[in-house]
Amino acid sequence: MSENVPFSGLWAVILGGSSGLGFASAEKLAQKGMNIAVLYRETSIKEKPLIEKFSEMATENGVTILPYNINALSIDGREKFIEKFISQNGVSKHNVKLLLHSIARGNLKPLTGSEDTGGELSAEDIQYTTYAMSNSLLDWTRSILKAELFHPDARIIGLTSEGAHKHWDGYAAVSIAKASLESLAKYMAVEFAGFGLKTNLIQAGITETSSLKMIPGSAKLIEIGNTRNPMGRMTQPDDVANVICLLCTDEAFWINGSIIHVDGGEHCR
Repeated sequence: MSENVPFSGLWAVILGGSSGLGFASAEKLAQKGMNIAVLYRETSIKEKPLIEKFSEMATENGVTILPYNINALSIDGREKFIEKFISQNGVSKHNVKLLLHSIARGNLKPLTGSEDTGGELSAEDIQYTTYAMSNSLLDWTRSILKAELFHPDARIIGLTSEGAHKHWDGYAAVSIAKASLESLAKYMAVEFAGFGLKTNLIQAGITETSSLKMIPGSAKLIEIGNTRNPMGRMTQPDDVANVICLLCTDEAFWINGSIIHVDGGEHCR
């Protein structure tokens, strides 16, 4: 196997790969020879150029990239994906090297709100956001494991943020979800280790993505990201994708149950 394509014949399943960190990761992994199954929710207008990008990426790197415009948060969507992934595309079992959870979906309301802020955060808002950005990782891991798709030395990677530990305007539901994810990942690291799965989280620095721009006060966060980072710039999606790629290497076999800061030292200030 060539050093330039260390992941030849292997697959990544990326939940939320149409933009931001998920898309950057798909691009990086494809460059290293990994086939990609990308799940996302997009309108037909936005999906057309996205599929064209994936097609170009696949041709350029000699890999297979399969786009799935489905609801990754529903049981039906998850089951349909597993069925299509196996039967329609001839995917061999035990070849999924990576499950990357990059779903950014939830409510951005304050705890006490008004009509101007879209109302106040409800228990249902918190429940939905927590499932989307935390608990769904467990369901996906179980489904892929049950289908015998995971490689014997596979990686489960989720994304957390500094907002899980400090106040950001309108971020309460996501903060709760990310804190839940950090706890869940610890238990998954222990209880899925016997199946060869290594579960880790990445805490990226403030990164200018479409998801970040939806957060109230995001302009202030971007300003902080540029001035606070000791490296003199904000974290870029490619910075995170590079580390996700590193975690998939054989040399990363012993990394399990960790929260890895990918922020140029931003968290130190």
